[in-house]
Amino acid sequence: MLKACLNGQRSRAAHPAVPVTPTELAADASRCAALGVAAVHVHPRDAGGVESLRPAVIADALTAIRAASPGLPVGVSTGAWIEPDPAARVAAVRSWSVLPDFASVNAHEPGAEGVAAALHERGVLVEVGVWTLDAVEAYRSWRVPVGRILVECMAEEAPVALADAARILAALPPSGVAPVLLHSEGPATWAVLAEAVGRGLHTRIGLEDTLLLPDGTSAPTNAALVTAALAAGAQ
Repeated sequence: MLKACLNGQRSRAAHPAVPVTPTELAADASRCAALGVAAVHVHPRDAGGVESLRPAVIADALTAIRAASPGLPVGVSTGAWIEPDPAARVAAVRSWSVLPDFASVNAHEPGAEGVAAALHERGVLVEVGVWTLDAVEAYRSWRVPVGRILVECMAEEAPVALADAARILAALPPSGVAPVLLHSEGPATWAVLAEAVGRGLHTRIGLEDTLLLPDGTSAPTNAALVTAALAAGAQ
């Protein structure tokens, strides 16, 4: 599976093509879906452009994307930087009026299992993000079912990111527990994507993870990044 990660924490100041509004997210998702991505991951923003877990903000983004691309699975982040208080993150999930198909929860963040439990209770597929070996250990203690494991390699240097990926993948529970999506951010993005392709794992690409094409030139759009990932063998 190739997932398009459309915006993340980036603002329009970081790249003029970063989609922010529900209309922009919907248009970008539609373009990426037409190219063949299996899902999109978005960070919805309020009217001021600030990431938010509030029900109306989540609903506006999801509704717009689904209207433009019926049937395309859509996921959101529950990162602690959006709402630092774990109890408030749980309350936000329980108050959502429109539900995403999946949502990511970083295992190393305070209250992560509680957020995951709230998502599962509402029928939302949980993606657990593991960035380190300590995060893998934290995830192993969860009692919440997980639908996908996100192995996220945050080192900037490609050799370090690839070594981290190998260690984390080796430390995961036996295969068959949940499918794995392997990806990186920044300079190591394309090297880790190639590793995911080589291992037959899910992966992702988009302006959240990198602003550059494989040749080091600026990526004009999310669609251009998706096209490059498909050319590199991502499915």
